[in-house]
Amino acid sequence: MNKGIVKFFNETKGFGFIKDLESDKEYFVHVSGLIDKVDKDDEVTFELAEGRKGLNAVDVKLA
Repeated sequence: MNKGIVKFFNETKGFGFIKDLESDKEYFVHVSGLIDKVDKDDEVTFELAEGRKGLNAVDVKLA
């Protein structure tokens, strides 16, 4: 389980980015990978899964 901060999330387009607190890497998140509704600056926990363009955040929940 990774911890991060939502850097950006566009509800209209259904995607955003989460910054990992430990590695400072940013991961793409699609609305289909959300468990809870998220917004910019929310603290979240997430898993990583291989997507079309690299690792994506999935199972994203508010921390």
